Amino acid sequence: MKQPLRVGVAGATGVVGLEMLSVMSERAFPAESVRAMASGRGDVRTVPFGSRDLPVEELTADALLGLDMVLFATGASVSREFVPLAVANGAVAIDNSRAFRMEDGVPLVVPEVNAKAVSRQTGIIANPNCSTIQMVLVLKPLQDVAGIKRVVVSTYQSVSGTGKAAVEELREQSGSALVGEAIISRVYPHPIAFNCIPHIDVIDEDGNTREETKMILETRKILELPELPVTATCVRVPVFHSHALALCVELDSELSPDDARRVLGGFPGVRILDDASDAVYPTQLSSSGTDETWVGRIRRDTSVTNGLWMWVVADNLRKGAALNAVQIAELLLD
Repeated sequence: MKQPLRVGVAGATGVVGLEMLSVMSERAFPAESVRAMASGRGDVRTVPFGSRDLPVEELTADALLGLDMVLFATGASVSREFVPLAVANGAVAIDNSRAFRMEDGVPLVVPEVNAKAVSRQTGIIANPNCSTIQMVLVLKPLQDVAGIKRVVVSTYQSVSGTGKAAVEELREQSGSALVGEAIISRVYPHPIAFNCIPHIDVIDEDGNTREETKMILETRKILELPELPVTATCVRVPVFHSHALALCVELDSELSPDDARRVLGGFPGVRILDDASDAVYPTQLSSSGTDETWVGRIRRDTSVTNGLWMWVVADNLRKGAALNAVQIAELLLD
């Protein structure tokens, strides 16, 4: 891609958009200019970008003119409207929503796992679901050395995955609960403070939530294993940042926990933190604000042949969204 680059961030006032700007600044992304856009600015007139503030423009067709690359941190409906407009104007769009992830011809990319897929882009590159990203970072090295027969995963997802309103709801509900006041739920169908909700996004006729279906289909697409058996249960938990996965992988061939630690620890973006006898393992608090995907509690699953259990944690706003999108953008610079 030609340089210098003119880059836009759409959805810049949301939690993911703000994190995209932060990550771009931290990594000194080589942009000649960066513009912040939002479909509903509200009272937000500027957003931070490094040591300066960027004015927030309304996201319109005209606002997309003259850009070489646009990172979209918008919902699916907004992305469906504006991503094609950005591409029609000559920009490459990196979209964080679910709008284009499963479309034929649209690469679904985790740079450490399938970087070569960006060469197939024709204007749109999709950023996977947050929980999918951290899961495939663990599955890929295991696939390479031992093959994968089946995947069973339960997620424990923080409220920041829903957005600013959910973060504020957890904060308000926690305060109310601690002083014995009534708890009011606006974002979720049940109170989230001191509670777990096994319901993320809409539920289909088979009883699966859209979040669970996304993890299944996206994992198969990224790993290029269209028949891989994957089953998931996704749970929203009263945590502000970072998602955790209890992941069970049934392998084609035997791999000891020690060998799994060695294989995973040598893979880009993955860190091992695993000495359960001394209470050493990743947590959502310890992973918050970090770029790595952390793995601990690696042990055999004796209920199946060649099974391994592990605990996988990552910051959903960074590697699960903003960082992965910026890493995709960096691939386009090569």
